Amino acid sequence: MKIAIAQINPTVGDLIGNAQRILEAAGQATELGADLMLTPELSLCGYPPRDLLMRPSFITKMKAQVEALAKALPPNLSTLVGIAEDNLSAAEQGQKPIFNSMALLQHGEVKKIFHKRLLPTYDVFDEDRYFESGTKASSFVLQVNDESIHVGVTICEDLWNNETFWGKRAYPINPTQELVEKGVDLVVNLSASPYVYGKQTVRENMIAHEAKQYQRAIVYVNQVGGNDDLIFDGQSVAFSREGQLISRAAAFSTDLQLVNFDVDRRDFQTIAVETPLLSADAEIWAALVLGVKDYARKCGFKKAVIGLSGGIDSALVSAIAAEALGPENVLGILMPSPYSSEHSISDAEQLAKNVGIPIQTIPIGKLMSGYDTTLDSLFKGTESGVTEENLQSRIRGNLLMAVSNKFGHLLLTTGNKSEMAVGYCTLYGDMNGGLAVIADVPKTRVYSICRWLNREQEIIPDNIITKPPSAELKPDQVDQDSLPDYEILDDILERLVQKQQSADDIVAAGHSAATVEKVVRLVTRSEFKRRQTPPVLKVTDRAFGMGWRMPIASRWSLELSAQS
Repeated sequence: MKIAIAQINPTVGDLIGNAQRILEAAGQATELGADLMLTPELSLCGYPPRDLLMRPSFITKMKAQVEALAKALPPNLSTLVGIAEDNLSAAEQGQKPIFNSMALLQHGEVKKIFHKRLLPTYDVFDEDRYFESGTKASSFVLQVNDESIHVGVTICEDLWNNETFWGKRAYPINPTQELVEKGVDLVVNLSASPYVYGKQTVRENMIAHEAKQYQRAIVYVNQVGGNDDLIFDGQSVAFSREGQLISRAAAFSTDLQLVNFDVDRRDFQTIAVETPLLSADAEIWAALVLGVKDYARKCGFKKAVIGLSGGIDSALVSAIAAEALGPENVLGILMPSPYSSEHSISDAEQLAKNVGIPIQTIPIGKLMSGYDTTLDSLFKGTESGVTEENLQSRIRGNLLMAVSNKFGHLLLTTGNKSEMAVGYCTLYGDMNGGLAVIADVPKTRVYSICRWLNREQEIIPDNIITKPPSAELKPDQVDQDSLPDYEILDDILERLVQKQQSADDIVAAGHSAATVEKVVRLVTRSEFKRRQTPPVLKVTDRAFGMGWRMPIASRWSLELSAQS
């Protein structure tokens, strides 16, 4: 039995377009002689559709579209397509109105529908808001060359509850185990699993463990593409019943893989795996490029604009945007102030030359003087300080928004995660924009990716990498006037934000108590800024996006030891 793994890139809500993508994949699968084609979770509507699922008309049109798709698919290709399905018992039993489902399309009809059983509600997931859980293990029988193949169907989270792998269960049931007890020959998993750095290794270890434990071959198909702040990396896989990797699809691009299931051995035929895993920096780079490319494409933007400072953050964002959109579609704006160093201007110009983007220079000295004059009567008798420094950032933010509005360019913000965490950024200034490209990338990782980019030729000018980072809002300013060294800061932030350690734990790990207290205070009081940031492309397991739900008005500090 030949199984096609269709790793597609759906657009949320584009029912007709997504159906066409499935049809195109089905055409390729048929040419390769496939008997069964797998598509990702909610492949017909795209994942995550969020509150579109609350609109009855959306569900009705999806039902009509899946029926039309069934008629259009090649008659001899059985296909699993992800849909949201009406729960007909919802009203009388007080249940959610829809299921997260997978439809089996055969011979022009919707033959069977399977419901997702485990609904995640952690981090970016909120599936219990919309869906009712399925109640039984779901499978179907496929006839291939007079042989009956019993296929067990799981959807994403259904595969992630193996007690012997994780050491505990997050849910009371294990759908995979129940399918094995029903005697299935093969387990398929249809997923929309968002990208997080290093997650693919965990996925593969988990699936290999389950395959070997239950002595069942497993096929996992994942969505690929960017949808708002979430990036989906693809990297669909198949494992033999002994836990051997048989196939791995491409990372961060559409793909169609064919695997051959030996019906006599009830296992996959072994083939060479040609797609290697990426290095850490290459993986994050590819994710961010895809995130920018798809956000622009799916929102209707063809060009982007970026404020160039001569610093490493705007340099990396410029390189990402040029790769994602084409350098001719990225405009860099230099806005030097009287405090801008000569090297900042020359470094920005060299960066633009290296990545091939056009630039414009708009000096802001006169605008700064105009603000000073306008505010003089109100500010008279006060000391110049952070307010005046931030005016520079807000002037630049206004100019960038003007360019965005005038020409329809997507404004990309350039702040990194370290700055976002401690509030080292200016509301209505450098935080202006439509997409926060590297706001989930710590500063130390920004440097690492830039050095990786330069592994064969200079893309990021060397001086940008080696000079001390500075906002240049006052004479001789450097970031470390206000912040700890980034190596120290990022380690504290990883422990505090991602690992949710207490201040005492972080101090016990070797950090200065005074430094930890300062960082905790900065993170806590900067929540109001983070709430107003553009969508943040997620690359870690704790991003400042929809999975971060801290209160703004609160008397609880992240400094747990002081209030426990």
